[in-house]
Amino acid sequence: MLVWGVGVSVYLVAIVFRTSLGVAGLDAADRFHINASALSTFSILQLLIYAAMQIPVGLMIDRLGTKRVLLLGAALFTAGQLGFALSPTYGTALVSRALLGCGDAMTFISVLRLGSRWFPAHRAPVISQVAALIGTVGNLVSTLVIPRALHGLGWTATFAGSAAAGALVLVLTLLFLREHPEGHTPPAVPAAGAAYVRRQIAAAWREPGTRLGMWVHFTAQFPATVFMLLWGLPFLVEAQGLTREAAGGLLALSAVSAMAVGPVYGQVVSRRPAARTALALGTVVTTALVMAAVLGWPEAHAPMWLLAALCLVLGACGPASLIGFDCARPANPPERQGTASGIVNMGGFIASITTLLAVGVLLDATGDDYRIAFSSVFAVQALGVSRILRLRPHTAGRGDGNGRTVLTGGGVAAAGGGVEPARVPA
Repeated sequence: MLVWGVGVSVYLVAIVFRTSLGVAGLDAADRFHINASALSTFSILQLLIYAAMQIPVGLMIDRLGTKRVLLLGAALFTAGQLGFALSPTYGTALVSRALLGCGDAMTFISVLRLGSRWFPAHRAPVISQVAALIGTVGNLVSTLVIPRALHGLGWTATFAGSAAAGALVLVLTLLFLREHPEGHTPPAVPAAGAAYVRRQIAAAWREPGTRLGMWVHFTAQFPATVFMLLWGLPFLVEAQGLTREAAGGLLALSAVSAMAVGPVYGQVVSRRPAARTALALGTVVTTALVMAAVLGWPEAHAPMWLLAALCLVLGACGPASLIGFDCARPANPPERQGTASGIVNMGGFIASITTLLAVGVLLDATGDDYRIAFSSVFAVQALGVSRILRLRPHTAGRGDGNGRTVLTGGGVAAAGGGVEPARVPA
């Protein structure tokens, strides 16, 4: 728990930095004198780099190990946050957010790999959800602390001060993080090269479980990411007429919801793997229905109870998206877990990038009509659901809830490659 906790602390700080713009979007627009499309470019660029790096980072983890990748990630996102604090222009601020996205990309799947090394395989779904829960604490910190700090300390002091947390976790990782328990050294990885990279990616992609996991992540994650990362606060303030304090409280409610739902989803998936896609699809459908109710409300402003319900269901989107990793984990052997996780993690961020851009463009085109702009969410959800339903029959019945699975290629592997790998009769 202590070693894994060091890795999770890096992820927590990365989430604070990632989501800090979501509650500072209006301040950033004023500081850099930009419109909605330019503001969305901050998050789009950050997430575009994040998504593009997932497969390379997965390969790096499989090849170099968790510690080196986390050290590099912490150094990059700390430099990005500090640069964002000191940026005098929109261009330099964009470069800083790109650097932050590069470091952020190295954190979560590193933590997933660390958990698979330090915990039994059958606990992997719960450990993943707990890691995400701790990351949600970072979301909550940025939601509650950053707006108050901006009001009291100003832009530069707020973002430069938060960068100190990145330096702290960098030191903790250097001093205390270990790759694996003593006596559980993983198998040696073959010499790296172009052929190795192609084999890793192709083998992971051939598994239907990997592709299903990517589409689950794609469909479930992005509504909450779009809302919490950038457009939630402007929507609640400008379209729903709330004060910044009230809007911040609703965003915090979403983070608390994620913290409550995550462990429950982890226990359900751990005990009943067959419920994975049903749980994810149920969350997606519920999110769509509540968002449709908010956008279709006949009066100018939706009632507070409905906005609170929206934030509550958005909080479940993050835990639901993690089910994607539980779909891919049993389908891939331990030496391919990083690559497979990278493919899965691309899904939600590709959807988020698409929707962030669509919302920004539609806001500018319609004169800030949030009802039209936010309707783009439904089109992306429909695409994802169609792919999940198509792939779901190909993965039915794989995994028995104890970390055991039969690979589609005919081999046998322990899900997640944990400390106590499960044995399956030949």
